[in-house]
Amino acid sequence: MNKHSPKKELILLPVLLVAVLLCVVGHFLLQPSYQNNHVIEYMLAALPFALFGLVIIAFKIASKSEEND
Repeated sequence: MNKHSPKKELILLPVLLVAVLLCVVGHFLLQPSYQNNHVIEYMLAALPFALFGLVIIAFKIASKSEEND
């Protein structure tokens, strides 16, 4: 069994923080005062794709970290 290093998890922390920030900003932009803005509507529609991209990046970082081990 391999020894687990906390440093490997800290590498993924910025990706997690960006995902949390996107979720918070998305909920802020869902306020009624921004409903008539088409740019905001398109940004909110692209939000799940951005989060999915972050998941792919996190998987690549994690697999690269496991290969180096």
